[in-house]
Amino acid sequence: MTQKFYITTAIDYVNAKPHIGHAFEKILADVLARWHRLQGDKTFLLTGTDENAQKNAEVAKQEGIPTQEFVDRNSKYFTKLCEVLNVKYDRFIRTTEEKHKKKSQEIFKTVFDKGDIYKGEYEGLYCKGCEAFLTERDLVDGKCPEHNKEPEQISEEAYFFKLSKYKDQLIKFIENYIVPKSKKNEILSRLKEEKLRDLCVSRTNLDWGIDSPIDNKFKIYVWFDALINYISGASGNWPADVHVVGKGINWFHSVIWPAMLMSAEIELPKKLLVHGYLTIDGQKISKSLSNAIDPVELAKKYPVDTIRYNLLRGSTFEDFDFSESELIERHNNELANKLGNLISRTSALAEKYGIEKRACPRQNKFSIYEGAQNNLLKKLNLKQIETHFDNFRIDKALSEIFAFIDHCNEFIQSQKPWETHDKKVLYQLVEAIREIAKLLSPFIPESAEKISQIFKTNKIKKAPILFQKIEIPKQNINKKEILNKTMENVTTIQFEDFAKLDLRVAEIQNVDDIPGADKLYKLSLSVGELGERTICAGIKQFYNHDDLKGKKIIIIANLEPRKLRGIESQGMLLAASTKDKKTVSLISPDQDIEVGSVVG
Repeated sequence: MTQKFYITTAIDYVNAKPHIGHAFEKILADVLARWHRLQGDKTFLLTGTDENAQKNAEVAKQEGIPTQEFVDRNSKYFTKLCEVLNVKYDRFIRTTEEKHKKKSQEIFKTVFDKGDIYKGEYEGLYCKGCEAFLTERDLVDGKCPEHNKEPEQISEEAYFFKLSKYKDQLIKFIENYIVPKSKKNEILSRLKEEKLRDLCVSRTNLDWGIDSPIDNKFKIYVWFDALINYISGASGNWPADVHVVGKGINWFHSVIWPAMLMSAEIELPKKLLVHGYLTIDGQKISKSLSNAIDPVELAKKYPVDTIRYNLLRGSTFEDFDFSESELIERHNNELANKLGNLISRTSALAEKYGIEKRACPRQNKFSIYEGAQNNLLKKLNLKQIETHFDNFRIDKALSEIFAFIDHCNEFIQSQKPWETHDKKVLYQLVEAIREIAKLLSPFIPESAEKISQIFKTNKIKKAPILFQKIEIPKQNINKKEILNKTMENVTTIQFEDFAKLDLRVAEIQNVDDIPGADKLYKLSLSVGELGERTICAGIKQFYNHDDLKGKKIIIIANLEPRKLRGIESQGMLLAASTKDKKTVSLISPDQDIEVGSVVG
């Protein structure tokens, strides 16, 4: 029976071009949408742009162009992003649309008429970057952790939404709403431990935004209007089955949004998937932090499926680092060596010797065989893949598919069809590859379609070189199609450059957690004659406090300091990791080596 599946991404501010963090969220939602289409579900994917924000008006003013012209131009950057990354949305909503404005005013008025919006005076902290009202608890070292800037103190006449009225209902609702559990517990802890304040839902003295339907001196607070896009853009599909958002806007979607709907007596969404951030050296990627990576430009250097694959290999729920070197490594080891070689060898042997079908019944829509003779397809754990999708563990689903690809490569090596010319063995491989192509189609759709076409019939021809080799001479990378060819990523430095590094033995004096950071510790070090140092290190998932305190390590002592989560990190520690990054080990000298000693 066909089911409805309505999925949304967050809508994006258009004050700047999209960065790779935007790309990850859209690709993540696209994979879920493609998976449900594969199941035959009536699927609807909504994405779009948040255009009523005051920051858009400010940047437009800086550029000297009308705000509407500015948002019209910049919204196209996000539709281009989806086009380039092969994200197949069903509706792209812009919050400057008249339909959205009317729906926002309608819901605002409904909540007001219910008595849940009242007039008062707002005095407190406001972050322009987030366009959000903050509390002291939200800050790190007095700054907004999202933008590393101090919020401004504002005082103004305003209208408030009775958010506090819905505290008990929210606690009950959230128990089955937020995924993963860690993000759910963060919100529940805050709700249970803090007094829930009413929300300011209007701004005054603004010439950009949606007019309040109850007082023409005010505009509707941008977050109140922005969240309503999920209804105004739903095209009859509300309620949403899944909202996909980054962890920085969890509160807005898990507390403010459901409370608004409760007040307006509108059906609630079913699930909120909160993903982590992409980072570089443990620091969030964002335009405001000047470390943004343009995914459209990245797609000029690497194939789109390679970018999609690399992002989806990262953690769905937790922060993970992005690097081009890791993208290349995954391409070579997994797409090229594992998948590409399987396609190349099987197609060549099937063309040369032919294939012979075994008499095994089809069991389900994925045509997985369970007959005793089909030993290879028994290795495909489809139920586990489905479970991972049901639990939104996209990364684990992809790992399970590649575990089956490993089985296929082991099968072809053990059966040696190039020696036996066994047509039945080749048929099992061909059928396995057909299933692999289907299962990979949500992740790497272009590559999956090419594979499907090669193995569409039993008259298989040797696979052409689907993707050409990518050369990387002196960091100049040309976009070529690639699947079963490898990339080169060799960088050398002069001895004189290495000699510039000041490597020192340091001792960890203290270990502190950093609020809002899933992977980072703040380490206080003694470095002998160099005195005390503070560094931020992404080793939280590998070491606890007791493991680290008193431990001697090696650091780069003359690295230029950089801000991470508002903390000045004054160096970098040395560590070794396995290729899959699942194990990290600090490089530690013998304990009798004096602190501050030079390494080299």
